[in-house]
Amino acid sequence: MPSMRAVVQHAFGGPEVLQVEEVARPEPLPTEVLVRVHAAGINPVDWKTREGRGMAGVLGEPPFILGWDVSGVVEEVGFGVTHLEPGDEVYGMPWFPRAAGGYAEYVTAPSRQFVRKPANLSHEQAAAVPLAALTAWQALVDAADVRPGQRVLIHAAAGGVGHFAVQLAKHLGAHVTGTASAGRHEWLARLGADELVDYHAVRFEDVVEDIDVVIDLVGGDTSLRSLDVLRPGGIVVAIPSGVAPELGAAATSRGLRTSAFLVEPDGPALAKIAELVDAGEVRAEVEKVFPLDQVAQAHAHGESNRTRGKLVLRVAG
Repeated sequence: MPSMRAVVQHAFGGPEVLQVEEVARPEPLPTEVLVRVHAAGINPVDWKTREGRGMAGVLGEPPFILGWDVSGVVEEVGFGVTHLEPGDEVYGMPWFPRAAGGYAEYVTAPSRQFVRKPANLSHEQAAAVPLAALTAWQALVDAADVRPGQRVLIHAAAGGVGHFAVQLAKHLGAHVTGTASAGRHEWLARLGADELVDYHAVRFEDVVEDIDVVIDLVGGDTSLRSLDVLRPGGIVVAIPSGVAPELGAAATSRGLRTSAFLVEPDGPALAKIAELVDAGEVRAEVEKVFPLDQVAQAHAHGESNRTRGKLVLRVAG
């Protein structure tokens, strides 16, 4: 049976539990593709799951292989696959929240969870896109139904999801306010943010008002505090923490709305995002690319919460 290199963890814990090992290479079932992974994106859900939080309840007990962001080349197609063929450069967020095994040299998944990657991006750049950009797109479009002229507040605007949310909200015609440390403001303004708030210096609810949509990527009491800046009928999309009973009750009592959220695979949206990337409307910010053997260092870097944009693993090449 063919083998491959993959990052396997046999226990929950810190970055040190991530080990590169030889494992069996998967084989595509009918309607699936086998993708040779060139690069894999790293997301907060990865290290949360590694610790036993995040999607650990879905993946179950270790051993398992983390990773949901993939950019690579189709190696083999299963019976019934019609829109991809060997040699196609693709990207995707397969299987989420079930195990995809993106930290590996090969993955298999339903073919329609992959689409052709943005032509203007390298594999390392493309691997930074799927989970973060899909989260931003689905939160803005599907959960909040953002319309031109609306005012959108994005918390943690400089992060992986946040920097895509800024650009996509602007594409949708919104007025965009972001919270971020002062050192990120110039960069976020270039991405399209109209107003920026240094959360270290002021409480955002003291300087922001008349917001239609809040995309909360922080969690904790940030969603509850965000109710103070919403217009009547406005909505908070609470991404990391979900909608706590206290938040739901407070919003309802004030004529406001809330939405819990979890991203899901979405081929058509990924294709649209690729169009926007190739048109120059959306850029993927990659702070650093780590070789697969340095996956533990990559996780430790990500957990510092100082990353601008995304971190990526180089798997092949």
